[in-house]
Amino acid sequence: MRPRSLIGARRSVAAALIVLVCTPASHALQIVDARDGVAVEAILSIKEPTRIRIEGASITDVFGNIHSSSCGGTPAGPSGSPGSPVAPPSPAVNPAGEIVVECDRDKGEIYVRPVATAGDGAAAGKPVNLFISSVHATYTLILRRADTPADTILIRDRSVPPAPNDGRTSSGTSGPSAHHVRAMKAMLVAMASDRVPPDVRVDELNQPVQLWAEARLSLMRRYEGRVLVGEKYLLQNISAAVMVLAEQEFDRPDSKAGGQVLGVAVEHHQLRPGESTSVYVIRRGGER
Repeated sequence: MRPRSLIGARRSVAAALIVLVCTPASHALQIVDARDGVAVEAILSIKEPTRIRIEGASITDVFGNIHSSSCGGTPAGPSGSPGSPVAPPSPAVNPAGEIVVECDRDKGEIYVRPVATAGDGAAAGKPVNLFISSVHATYTLILRRADTPADTILIRDRSVPPAPNDGRTSSGTSGPSAHHVRAMKAMLVAMASDRVPPDVRVDELNQPVQLWAEARLSLMRRYEGRVLVGEKYLLQNISAAVMVLAEQEFDRPDSKAGGQVLGVAVEHHQLRPGESTSVYVIRRGGER
């Protein structure tokens, strides 16, 4: 039997690994590689604002089924000249709208929050589609709703030449070093394929872990490398409703494993009743 793919043919292992660039009071950073005309997915918090920004460019316009927006006027563009509104000026409320948009005109960023859909399970699970424009391109975002903390979505377009650093963009937001990312990807591939290198120790555990009343979670294996610790979980939906999962929900401390969470990958983000999925967590380990 062939080793099971981590997430199927739709996305590579590298795309599945959401790197959590953490500071002492951290929020996850979703980095999505996008280009003009191609739809990309990200997670939208259902309770907290989600910040959206474009690497090296300002957001000039937002299109979608917008409920309301406080972003009127004509803010200054990147060079200080008048530019297009960061979001559509919509003083009137659209009762059928799905999302509330607010903007930071000085930084060229927006904050979005879905409109509450009490009593409508179908609407609550429906992704939100947004078109985010810069002076270079228009990006299509498919935002999957999840009960996660406040977060930032960074749109990165490698087809656009990088803009000169004018001092407003910090190079420190680009994430961990390439060597560290390669080490995390190697650990993820080892866990997903069960092809474990000789310098990684594997402990078979099959230990139940308390999570939510609607889910049964078990820690199946722990992989201990030189600088990283990997954990492979099996999560089953034991509720009567469809369950939507997000990587950020598994960014939590472990009293036994210890170590800061560096990355999370979920094999299947949507589970019908009775279905299961593998969840992979990578933590910072100690040198050995």
